[in-house]
Amino acid sequence: MAVVLDNPAAVRRVAMDLLARREHGRVELARKLRRRGASAELIEAALDRLCEEGLLSDARFLEAFVHSRARAGYGPLRIREELNQRGLPRAEVERALAASEVDWAASLRELWQRRFASLPGDQRERARQMRFLLYRGFAGDAVSRLLRGLPDD
Repeated sequence: MAVVLDNPAAVRRVAMDLLARREHGRVELARKLRRRGASAELIEAALDRLCEEGLLSDARFLEAFVHSRARAGYGPLRIREELNQRGLPRAEVERALAASEVDWAASLRELWQRRFASLPGDQRERARQMRFLLYRGFAGDAVSRLLRGLPDD
């Protein structure tokens, strides 16, 4: 049975249920509530209250998202794009990436080691490894240096 989101208590309850599962950004949470049929006025009021109470925080969401995706083997370019698609301000995304203290070069090396473990023997293998690492969101120059066996900068 679908929950009817026609009053502030119902909207807050659904928002709290979503936040209990994982952190959400304000835009993402508003989008989910709107998809479930809540009105814009009820959504804004509920989200404002959740922010005031410290239960909804874009900064906390950004930190958790960056760390989660970095642990999963994704690079800063991919993470940045995913966050931009979720409607978060570019400046806040850049601050979160800078504050994450992730060693992206080490993350790239670890992912490459887990996935491939040896330098490519021919151009076809080099292109395959390069495509994979670029898709994961690592910078082209860093990937190129790694695949040529050069040390990090």
